[in-house]
Amino acid sequence: MIRKLQNRFVRIAVLVLTAAMVTVVGIINTANLIIVRSELAGTVRELAENSIPERGPKAPGGPDSRVSQERQPGGEPEEGDWGWMTERSRHFRNLVSESGWFTVYSSGDGEPRVRNLGDIPDLDEDGAKKLAAQALDSGKQSGWIQDYCFAVRDQGESGPAVVLMNCETRMAAVRNLAWISGIACAGGILVAWLLVRLFSRRAVEPTVRNMEQQKQFITNASHELKTPLTVISTNMELLKMELPDNQWVRSTQKQTGAMRHLVDELVYLSRMEEENPALTMEPLNPGTMLQEAAEPFQAMAEFNGKELTTKTDGDVRITGNRASVERLMSTLLDNAVKYTPEGGRILAEAVREGKYAVIRVSNTVEKPLTKEQCSRLFSRFYRADESRSKEQRSGFGIGLAIAAAIAEKHGGSMNARMDGDRLVISALLPKDHKPETPGITVYTL
Repeated sequence: MIRKLQNRFVRIAVLVLTAAMVTVVGIINTANLIIVRSELAGTVRELAENSIPERGPKAPGGPDSRVSQERQPGGEPEEGDWGWMTERSRHFRNLVSESGWFTVYSSGDGEPRVRNLGDIPDLDEDGAKKLAAQALDSGKQSGWIQDYCFAVRDQGESGPAVVLMNCETRMAAVRNLAWISGIACAGGILVAWLLVRLFSRRAVEPTVRNMEQQKQFITNASHELKTPLTVISTNMELLKMELPDNQWVRSTQKQTGAMRHLVDELVYLSRMEEENPALTMEPLNPGTMLQEAAEPFQAMAEFNGKELTTKTDGDVRITGNRASVERLMSTLLDNAVKYTPEGGRILAEAVREGKYAVIRVSNTVEKPLTKEQCSRLFSRFYRADESRSKEQRSGFGIGLAIAAAIAEKHGGSMNARMDGDRLVISALLPKDHKPETPGITVYTL
């Protein structure tokens, strides 16, 4: 129980830390990518607006300054006036100077021309023209092609011109940041797991202490109750000899026996929930054991107008404590026989499913249980139908809690679910479970 609680604390803590770190790293890298791409796209658009001269005839009524100064209609565009760069920020000028960029435009004869390609030595004119063609084919005014950011400007009758900037350096920095932050995140998660694992025992120690105190109280109280119950039982036996037909004597004996049974159940449950209970483990065949356990319940079910059948796989093997597994099976069978209505059917199975040997008992019920009720069936003293009285159904509502403790002590688990009008309770026991404390004496009441 302590180890299970400790492992659960570690899983939850590491899961929360992982989610937080992954979220922070994701936000940082996403924001960085958006900012860098937006900044580069804005730079390319501004280059397109200011570095590509307009083409076309002079404006009527007077000379067009840009056309007359930079080129003549139908001629090749000149480098133009770069004085506008001095009005921009130093960051903008540095970004332009450190990034290679070029322009692809349409000449007078309709053939594309490339300008300013010398800043990108790894790209020839054919490659530059192909990139420009892809940019034009995209139908966008700006965008990205691999690590190139582009912007398109209309030149009027001569057609569009494209400015492309090689952003490989900046995008490589973005990717490097993502790799570094990802590695740092993984390292942080690993360190967090180690630290949480190291200090988890201290974190759950108050809860463990309370649980141990509760179990110790149950054990001590049970032992203290045994003496007065024994005295009462002995006195009732003596009174019965004097008053054999007295109803008060019979009622007291009945309640005394029920109380002794409850005390024994609580002691057994407390021992099963210990971290290292005294259990002798041995190879077992659940199929054979289930058939043997079902024999007395078949007669009981038939007497009450119910049908009990078994289905087993002969080759299922587990390592477990024989007495505990037999008790688990008897508890499931007894619960099914009690709560199956007259004319109902009960199916007990011991089958192999993957790495587990599954002991499953299903039975029809009068009223289907909700999902919450199914999850609470293994709680102490819980009854799915609160209207049931002890006179209607014997027991204390602790049997399934004991069965769940037995399954957990064997490295398995239990679950309950509704399948139509049938309640299905399954115990999953690993076939290759190796006990932590093998070969010690089994605890008996």
